[in-house]
Amino acid sequence: MASSSRTLATAIAVAIVLLVGNGNTGHAARRLADTTEAPVPAAAVPGVPAMPKPTVPAVPAVTLPPMPSVPAVTMPPMPAVSVPTVPAAIMPPMPAVSMPTVPAATMPLMPGVHVPTGPAVTVPQMPAVPTVPAVAVPPMPAVPTVPAVTLPPMPAVPTVPTVPTVTLPPMPVVPTVPNVPAAVVPAVPKVALPPMPAVPNVPMPFLAPPPKA
Repeated sequence: MASSSRTLATAIAVAIVLLVGNGNTGHAARRLADTTEAPVPAAAVPGVPAMPKPTVPAVPAVTLPPMPSVPAVTMPPMPAVSVPTVPAAIMPPMPAVSMPTVPAATMPLMPGVHVPTGPAVTVPQMPAVPTVPAVAVPPMPAVPTVPAVTLPPMPAVPTVPTVPTVTLPPMPVVPTVPNVPAAVVPAVPKVALPPMPAVPNVPMPFLAPPPKA
């Protein structure tokens, strides 16, 4: 049993190494494909120099070691698993449920409503509307025909004579009035009036109030 486990572990390790090696080789090929540029077209844009084509180094071929033969692993037979049979569950019968009978309810009779009958009312007859006699309207008098009046022709408007142009004489020159100096008015001397006599119990309406201190 120990030798079988060791052989299985060795085979798994070899398979992992091979897978890692194949991954590196695929990654290098992908990088080579990504770095390879497309050829520059012959018709270049005028004024733009042609870019030099980079030289891609050749990837050396990797020689893989031969795959060792993996011995066949014999797996032990799986033991038979017996599933136990679940017995069918027998449910007890449901008990019968008896519903109680609801008795019919007897409603009492509605009492009769007595509507009192009033005495018969005699409505008097409507008075007859008197017939209005037809009034004979006299015929409308005929409107007399107005005779057509011939108007006399309008008199011709006389031609208004042309008014000749009147040349007005020039306006006379108004002489300049010299400035006359005003007469000097002599100054009027101030006259000191005597004080008004004070009348007892009579206000003085024109008397100025005393000066404030």
